[in-house]
Amino acid sequence: MAAGIHQWLNKWLGPLGFQCDPFKIGWYNAVVQPSFHLQYQDDTLAFVVLSTPQMFEKAFKPFIAEKTLTSIRDPIDECVVHYFSLLKNDFSDHRIEAIHDFEMLPNRKPKILAQTAAHVAGAAYYYQMKDVQQNPWGEKVRKMYGVCIHPRYGGWFAIRGVLIFPDVQDQDLEQRLPVDCVSTNEKKIQLLERFNFNWQDWTYRDIIDVEERYSEEQKQYFATPPAERFKLLGLKGDASGDDQQTTTHGGF
Repeated sequence: MAAGIHQWLNKWLGPLGFQCDPFKIGWYNAVVQPSFHLQYQDDTLAFVVLSTPQMFEKAFKPFIAEKTLTSIRDPIDECVVHYFSLLKNDFSDHRIEAIHDFEMLPNRKPKILAQTAAHVAGAAYYYQMKDVQQNPWGEKVRKMYGVCIHPRYGGWFAIRGVLIFPDVQDQDLEQRLPVDCVSTNEKKIQLLERFNFNWQDWTYRDIIDVEERYSEEQKQYFATPPAERFKLLGLKGDASGDDQQTTTHGGF
């Protein structure tokens, strides 16, 4: 069951520059606090959806060209919402519930811990302080935000959300572990320090050799403050999205 749906999603989302990887709700619920549990049966099939560097050209720019946008929270978010909606309408065989990376609960906590979902799906490795041997920061640093690294794209990708198939139970789906591509302890320390202390220079994204990076146009877009992106795109609107470092994102 999962293989067939995965194939269909890849056929639909792949040409748009997205990657999707399957996981069971139970895998996710087993590693997050109860307050973040998704209320589905353990064997319920879900997919984490990533945007690769090609999404900007293949999905975002065509979306902007075809739409007259005057009042949206964030153009990238609206783009993903648009394509997820089209996908759900096109795939009527099953009910699909989408949780976007930017969605919040009433208590202002994220609806989905996107980096954890990517890790349990085997899509990208979620590096945290616990992955570093013999904490080199001691008492000086109590908290370091974790970050996902993709085995092909390094940090040049983003986690856009999760697609859940409530009516599909797959007992046979086997968990695929994420690739521990930042293989040395020294590199893991560098990664967390770059992401936490100098994330705006983007050097953490190149912690490994990558197959593809964002284009210069895409870099310019994400380097532009959110409030000024509408002008960059030739749009009118109020961009209230906040692209500060977040524990739910794998990058912008």
